[in-house]
Amino acid sequence: MELSLKEIASALGTEIQSDKIITKISTDSRDIDENTLFFAIKGERFDAHDFAKQVEENGAAALVCHKKVDVSCPVIYVEDTKKALLDLSSYYRKKFKDLILIGLTGSVGKTTTKEMTACVMSRKYNTLKTEGNFNNEIGMPKTLFRIDDTVECAVIEMGMSEFGEISALTNAALPDGAIISNIGVSHIENLGSRDGIFKAKMEMLEGLKKGGPLVLNGDNDKLSTVKTDEFNVIFFGIENENCDVRATKIQEHDLQTDFTVTGIYGEQKVTIPTVGIHNVYNALSAICIGANFGISLEDAAKGLKDYVPSGMRQRIKQVGGITFIEDCYNASPDSQKAAINSLCTVATGRKIAVLGDMLELGSYTETAHRTVGEYAAEQKIDMLFTLGENSKYMADSARKNGLSQAFEFSDKESLANALLETVQDGDTIIFKASRGMKLEEVFNIIYEKKDV
Repeated sequence: MELSLKEIASALGTEIQSDKIITKISTDSRDIDENTLFFAIKGERFDAHDFAKQVEENGAAALVCHKKVDVSCPVIYVEDTKKALLDLSSYYRKKFKDLILIGLTGSVGKTTTKEMTACVMSRKYNTLKTEGNFNNEIGMPKTLFRIDDTVECAVIEMGMSEFGEISALTNAALPDGAIISNIGVSHIENLGSRDGIFKAKMEMLEGLKKGGPLVLNGDNDKLSTVKTDEFNVIFFGIENENCDVRATKIQEHDLQTDFTVTGIYGEQKVTIPTVGIHNVYNALSAICIGANFGISLEDAAKGLKDYVPSGMRQRIKQVGGITFIEDCYNASPDSQKAAINSLCTVATGRKIAVLGDMLELGSYTETAHRTVGEYAAEQKIDMLFTLGENSKYMADSARKNGLSQAFEFSDKESLANALLETVQDGDTIIFKASRGMKLEEVFNIIYEKKDV
């Protein structure tokens, strides 16, 4: 990026007497160079205004603040630095008139959908995508500021936990096309009900280009009800025969999934290098959005073959004769069930699930955990190990439904030691919990003790 301080101030509704060129935006006082504009964000634990002098000493060109700071470098004062960061990113995004921007959200699977969509769009366009979990009002602007004249498409993930957050993001990013992958129960504690979650996710439409493609999961009970003449609505699914695009002939084997896409764009065999029906849905949404921007089914299929799971999302590791499936990025009842399905698909020997607490479920917490425990028993896994105060409901429900080898733990060391005493060659173990549980610390203890 390249903007003058004068232009930036004007975009933020104020003035500053400096023509200095800014090439970098930062919210991290440690990530500064001489052409950096630093936004002083007040967070839950720290107020970056307290580090203003340090930021200046580190060489920042200027600061954006919403309270008085004692520095000699230029300062742009605004009412709210967090809002200003989003406003400036929107101003910058609007400079790229020919850019194709895809916005996506959903209760689960956002990041996988983003990765698959980027794989598809990359078949025709030089594509930028959200990195890591930069999907909020601070992270998304950092992605938008990475756009330059070489970028032809940007795939932008949008997350939320409260009403109004998707609204702010979509009105800043102004997507040309959008995907809403599903409506589950993630963040139900803040949003009150699945209807509340549905309403919050549908805020995506506020910034979506009129007439643009709106790709929705037609198997989802909430999304399948959407009717609008303002956008080109495309429904994808597996079970609902009325969907515009469907996956049929689904077969999972050798850590990959084969299926056939049928519908309004034609027919095509597709292979994705991962398992789980939830990933078929993610792939379908990527295929649909790609088709609306000139990418053939054949090219989309080629793109999806390049998909690589990111972070701790269904990463498979062989340790001795044991298969570990690391899937600890986040969890909800739907994704926990999907993890159990993946375990059953991949495993050739004993099936062991290590599941931790699902957070932000409010009054639904006990019911959600019991539902997952019951499902684990129904799928006839061999053993269930749980971690956390709420997951004891999961283990209890599993036992009551016939899974006798279901055990609960309150600390990671004890859980890891129990697993070490239990696992044997031929076992497959999946790890799944909400991000806040840091369940990866359990398998890292195991790897360390196994000298991996």
